Amino acid sequence: MSKKPRKLVIAVTGLNAIDSPGPGVAVIRAIRECPDFDVRIIGLSYDALEPGIYLHDIVDKTYQIPYPSVGTDSLMDRLRFIHEIEKIDVIIPNFDAELFNFIKISAKLNEMGIKTFLPEIEQFNARDKMKLFGFGQKNGFHVPEDKLIHELKELKKIDSEFDFPLVVKGKFYDAIIAHSTEEAEKAFLKIQAKWGLPIIIQEFIRGTEINIAALGDGNGNAISIIPMRKLYITDKGKAWAGVTLEDENLLELARKFIRVTRWRGGCELEVMLTNDGKPYIMEVNPRFPAWIYLTAAAGQNQPSSLVKMALGDHVEPFTAYEAGKIFIRYAWDHITDIREFQKISANGEL
Repeated sequence: MSKKPRKLVIAVTGLNAIDSPGPGVAVIRAIRECPDFDVRIIGLSYDALEPGIYLHDIVDKTYQIPYPSVGTDSLMDRLRFIHEIEKIDVIIPNFDAELFNFIKISAKLNEMGIKTFLPEIEQFNARDKMKLFGFGQKNGFHVPEDKLIHELKELKKIDSEFDFPLVVKGKFYDAIIAHSTEEAEKAFLKIQAKWGLPIIIQEFIRGTEINIAALGDGNGNAISIIPMRKLYITDKGKAWAGVTLEDENLLELARKFIRVTRWRGGCELEVMLTNDGKPYIMEVNPRFPAWIYLTAAAGQNQPSSLVKMALGDHVEPFTAYEAGKIFIRYAWDHITDIREFQKISANGEL
């Protein structure tokens, strides 16, 4: 006799399925494919034009929540309101900028009966891109050299410390390759306007771009690791197509990261594999990547495994996956009615 699927209400952020997509829609697709769940999906949005809001076969109901800059009190008030209506079992936040707030309120959410599976503050801070070089030196990872700058004039001295090209990065998102001081200054101003200061100047590493999606249990054990090589990259550096790889060195790199950090939850290692085989960690994203649905397609459903661990279930580490599985992202025009847009804009619900 087959086991009856568990009824769950799961809230998910990151519904912006645009050219630089959030992970939310991919996370939801993976969860919906798990035969162990009978789910109602609650979307949590920041903007009324996040496409996931209007994909009603993906998201059952959407509520707007306050931007991370507003702080935790407003977020808690909004989540209490939503929880009273929806009786949420699990929340999965998917944006870097919101994670700090969700980690801070995770104990309060747990008291309300809402489970999360997030890294501790210490883990979250250790992999911060502004501290990544020191983290790499301490733990024996290859990490490109970098420098934090707070003023445009500091760029004048950069060419004595870094060779061009170099990478100009924001503290949350965005990375621009600059081939001259002039290009670096333009990149500095563009990223500052969007994400504020400081700006990170990072050594440019030549090689093959690899992304690794990993799931840690919080005790140093890797539950799932899927490496993916980018096949097509957008002008924003995002993977628009990729293929799963079978490479023991990449698997061991992710195992080591999870072991030394005792990582809890999903994460993505952005790696540059040099021609001589050195894997440089370029960034560690503290949440699932936008291509996370590929892990389910390859045989290791990371989002559904995270849900099970959030609920206290024991999940055995995966031992195999299908190499050579390709994802190709695509865009289509989703048609809806202006009244739906007006409803989410005016009422904060749809």
